Order: sequence, then C-alpha cells, then structure tokens
Amino acid sequence: MSTTVLDEKRGTKTILSGDQALAEAAKMANIDVVSAYPITPQTIIVETLEHMIANGELKAKFIPVESEHSAMSAAVGASAAGARVFTSTASQGLALMHEVVYIASSLRLPIVMAVANRALSAPINIWNDLSDAMAERESGWIQFFVETVQEAFDTTVEAFKIAEDPRISLPVMVGLDGYILSHEYEPIELPFQDQVDKYLPRRQPTVKLDPAKPVSMGTLGPPELYFEIKYRQERAIDTALPIIQELDDDFAQHFGRRYGLIEKYKLEDADYVLVTMGSVSGTAKEEADRLREQGMRVGVLKVRLFRPFPKQLVVDALAGAKGIGILDRSMPMGSSAPSLAQDVMASLMQARQYPTSIVSFVSGIGGRDMKLTDFEQMFQEIKTAVDGNIAYRISYPALRG
Repeated sequence: MSTTVLDEKRGTKTILSGDQALAEAAKMANIDVVSAYPITPQTIIVETLEHMIANGELKAKFIPVESEHSAMSAAVGASAAGARVFTSTASQGLALMHEVVYIASSLRLPIVMAVANRALSAPINIWNDLSDAMAERESGWIQFFVETVQEAFDTTVEAFKIAEDPRISLPVMVGLDGYILSHEYEPIELPFQDQVDKYLPRRQPTVKLDPAKPVSMGTLGPPELYFEIKYRQERAIDTALPIIQELDDDFAQHFGRRYGLIEKYKLEDADYVLVTMGSVSGTAKEEADRLREQGMRVGVLKVRLFRPFPKQLVVDALAGAKGIGILDRSMPMGSSAPSLAQDVMASLMQARQYPTSIVSFVSGIGGRDMKLTDFEQMFQEIKTAVDGNIAYRISYPALRG
C-alpha cells in the first residue's frame, strides 16, 4: 500500500488492518523468533510475518508447529534462550495453550502475544467477544485491550518494552477485537525504524539457557515451596503497575501518542458512567456525545490495562458518579458478577466508595452487534437504577427474546 511521509519525527502514514499492524509492530520490534499455529481471526498476523521473513524484510526464525500448545511451548524455549519472542492466537487456540500460558508467566519470560479475541465453542463461533482472554485473567500475564488499529500497533511495540524491563520480566498479552479490529482497515502512523530501535534496543536477557552452563527451569515445587513461589509471582505482577505507568509515559515521550492505563472521557461532571474495554469504547463515546447534547451528564471510562488491574486509577476516575455501568463481553456463567464488573466493584468496595447504583451489562457475545441504541439503553438503565435506588443489577442489552 502507498505510504505518505509525515515528517522526520512522526514517520509515515498508511492504511493497515489490525492484523497487519500487529505484524508490522512485531517486525519493527526486531523479534528473533515467531512460533504460531493458524486460527481465525489472527492467522493474517503470523502469515504476514512469515512472508516478511521469507522475503528478507525480517531477520527472524519462524517456527511452524502442529498446535497452539506447541506454539507457546516453542515460545517458552526460545525466550528462555534469550530471544525476543512473539506469537499470536485466538479463541480455542488460546484455550489449547492454557497449560503453557501459565508456565510462561511462572518462568517470568517476556513473551509478547497478540490475541484476536474470539468467542469460545460450543457452538462454534468465529466472531468477537472476550471469553478467550477472560479465561486467562489469573494466568499471571499482563493484559491490554485496545480500541483502534493505531493503538494495537503502539501497544504491541510498548509491550516488548514492558515485558523485557528487568523490574517486570513478565509476558504481555495484547487483545484486539476479532474482525472488528483484526480485519478492519484504518489510517495509521508508523514510526521510522530508527525511532523504534532507539526506544526498544535489543533484548538483554538476565538469565538464559546455555548448553555450556546448564540450569533447571520449572522443576518440582513441593508444598513447602509452591505457595511462596506463587505469592512472589503475584506480587511481581501487582508491583509492576507503577512501572507500566512509567513506561507508558516513556512511550508517549518517544512517539507523541498517549493512551494511559485508563482513559477518562467526559467524566469531570458525569452523573452516569459506563466502563468499557476494547473497540466498543469508541461507540460508547459517540453515544455519550449525543446524550450530552440532550443534557444528560454521561461519561465513559475505558480500561486499557486489565492485568494488573489499575484499581486506584479506576476508583479515582469514578469518584462522584451517581451511577456506574460496567460492560462485559463474556458470560458470568454462575458467578455473582462478570469479570470486569468484579474488578471494578471490588476496587470501589476496598476504597469504601459506593455509588448509588451499579448496573453490570453483558452484551456483544459471539459477535452480536452493539449499536448506538444499545449504548443509549445502557446509559438510560444506569439512570433508572439510580432513580429507583437499586444497588446492583445485571442486564443483557441486545439479547433477543
């Protein structure tokens, strides 16, 4: 595709799909190894990288494997040997990786993985929701969810910086909505390669596998040690939060684009706030603008960093709201509340900050369209709950029948 040079500081402007943008980000990050197995809707990412390697654009090793379980296993081995490693998957592929996803974080390996979020079977569904990534929320990975193609590119580059920081040394998952972002084409600004090289030097592993100096990794953890090991791992991801904030600020200084760990949209005087993640945030903001014009004081809080959960930032952003809605795109399946709602409500409870009403919304399941009218309904439901002094309820916008 044709590109336009913006200026010597900002790079070039082009049009890419979300999958293409992620492949470009991995290439510009100078990855050493990519291991992957094809699955819709992420296949274009690794297909593009394979072409880049084949035609000499990217000097890296592509490892074709027989399953997603093997893809993550190869990523673990390569990262342990000191390589900068990237992989991607979706849905059933991430579920098949589940065992090794936990191993990667337990070994503190800075792997970056894109997840083109897609519903889990059964029935078979190839469209978007967040059930695949929500199943991994306690795996010890840092998790981002992005709203736009530009944000997908930028977050992937930033993810390597975060993962490889010796103060963190944890794998990072970048979630983009399947089809909605993975296959959608948007204008995007790409930095020059030397800008990325300056921001992201070659990886300097602190420990790596070396046949000349053999070590054991991931050996038996008996009861007298396992509890303490997992506690230290939990503390590592929890204490990574301020460092991630620092590195996010550093990204903004290098490239002039800032996202933050959360995004506050018209929250200053908002009575009713909707909490979102991913591409639906844009539609929520658009509806908030429309309702503002009608005199309804509404706002949107986009959570970009889901793990570690930025609870104090969320609490501060929601201070003053009378009613809060929380939009989840995965089914709670017997839980008292869906995944994002659990984190938001627990954060508010710990801070002793109680709005009049909280409405937990579950929608967008299996690729179900979410229209402006659905978001209007959500904001109106939040107001109705406040007016009726309803402490908590769960709602399913766009559910038929």
